[in-house]
Amino acid sequence: MKKKPILAIIIPCYNEEETLFFTSEKLLEILQKLIIQQQISSQSFLFFIDDGSKDKTWEIISSQSQKNPLVKGLKLSANAGHQNALLAGMFSTYAEVDCIISIDADLQDDIDIIPEMINEFQKGNEIVYGVRSDRKSDSLFKRKTAEWFYSFVQKLGLEIKPNHADFRLMSTKAVKALNEFEESNIFLRGICPKLGFQTSDVFYLRQKRVYGETKYPLAKMLSFAWNGISSFSIAPLRLSGLMGGLSLMVTLVLSISTFWEYLAGRTVPGWASIMIAILFLGSVQLLSIAILGEYIGKIFTEVKKRPRYIIEKKI
Repeated sequence: MKKKPILAIIIPCYNEEETLFFTSEKLLEILQKLIIQQQISSQSFLFFIDDGSKDKTWEIISSQSQKNPLVKGLKLSANAGHQNALLAGMFSTYAEVDCIISIDADLQDDIDIIPEMINEFQKGNEIVYGVRSDRKSDSLFKRKTAEWFYSFVQKLGLEIKPNHADFRLMSTKAVKALNEFEESNIFLRGICPKLGFQTSDVFYLRQKRVYGETKYPLAKMLSFAWNGISSFSIAPLRLSGLMGGLSLMVTLVLSISTFWEYLAGRTVPGWASIMIAILFLGSVQLLSIAILGEYIGKIFTEVKKRPRYIIEKKI
């Protein structure tokens, strides 16, 4: 008989007091069901990470832990961000479990596929991705921007699983390998495929959020997408060089045209052409400097080697 794996379900939380009771209840149901069916070990548990919340998130985690021994928690001293909160949970538990499943506290990812994830892990897959079968539940804008993003990053050479967020199972071996990545600018969707282990996909339909509000509005999503692109590709730097070359060609053409008009005696004194040229070249230069600044900023963050997160309490 195969050994029953010890499972830890990692749930990062930031100001999730409205949904935590619902989340813990649903996850405990699925965890206890798996234990009763002997699909996982009775030593399995839920592990909530309070990512510097300003509401009663930690108090709820503490109370749930006192009521049920299957609930554990970790409190970070300050908000470290979703990706770092996930890492804090995984790196704090992987030594005592066989596999880890990460899932967001809003439970929009379908927890009913967790048994299927366990089955895929038992087949020898070190990473099992939860992949959305479609994006019909999203708005038209979000659906189209997501399609554009996945298409764009693949053209840049970034290996990423389309329609996969951070709902995945990882074995202890995979998490241990992940711990070798010491970079500060974390983008797990790009790092996990680089681990190179045997993987499989499990498909599901994304649910609507029951309680609370999303912690990823448009501005934060755009920032997250840019962080992923700039952390794994230097294509934007090359793009700025390409824009500089194109602007040089356009300027050359305009110069030849202006000189020809001058020889033909058809030039008219004015500032429009000069202003257009100045604004065009200036905008290209500023955009290139901004892109370069983003990469220099990442280097600045990396070389300081500051801790990704600081743990305040653990229960």
